[in-house]
Amino acid sequence: MTITIDARTINRQPSFTHVEDERQYRKERLAAAFRVFAKLGYEEGVMGHASVRDPEKTDHYWTNPFGLSFGLIKASDLVLMNYEGKIVEGHGLVHPGGILLHLPILRDNPHIVSAAHTHSIYGRTWSSFGRLLDPLTAEAAVFHNRHAIYDSFEHGEGDNLAQAVGNNKVLLLKNHGILSLGQTVDEAAYWFISFEKASQGQLLAEAAGKPLLISESHAEAIALRTDAQFGWLNFQPYYQSIITEQPYLLK
Repeated sequence: MTITIDARTINRQPSFTHVEDERQYRKERLAAAFRVFAKLGYEEGVMGHASVRDPEKTDHYWTNPFGLSFGLIKASDLVLMNYEGKIVEGHGLVHPGGILLHLPILRDNPHIVSAAHTHSIYGRTWSSFGRLLDPLTAEAAVFHNRHAIYDSFEHGEGDNLAQAVGNNKVLLLKNHGILSLGQTVDEAAYWFISFEKASQGQLLAEAAGKPLLISESHAEAIALRTDAQFGWLNFQPYYQSIITEQPYLLK
């Protein structure tokens, strides 16, 4: 299978005439995000899951089957869940914790199309401090006033978590890890990757000394202009690379 990247369209989100095409597009993007996460080392056994809302059955969402390696997931492996927590298309099981997380978030937040949560090392390490990220760099400032801390051990991962989403790009689950959110799979995936790197950067900076911060006004300006389109666009190099390297994931 040969993949051709069209340089004329790589910077634009596609539009669709047929809902079947949009559904396949979303599933391919989700499968690609799992493959990218595998390459970046975000997989931790059977823990971790991501979702995307179906474009037609908007009270349904696609997610990964329980126990299948991120690095092996294809678009055709994804399962379709309804808001009753039942699989209505596809085979296998779904992580029970994934149902508690994705179902209420998508049900109660119509502006969210995709969410991702895995136990990546730097995000879960930083989450143990119970602190927000500081705007140490432009990349970290993307999340300034656009992320929040949520204690999933104290308050659970169901309805309370869904109500905490707001307009955040990320929820930092205390002693647990990163939950990223987006209007597309691409956006949610990029926020996860970027927040994981920013967590690593903060840990390194604090280990070395006392870092200086970007000013409040500049950090807010950065966060404001790095919108959903910015998130989508910055995932495109990851997508291009993974489908060229592993085109079979699109099946």
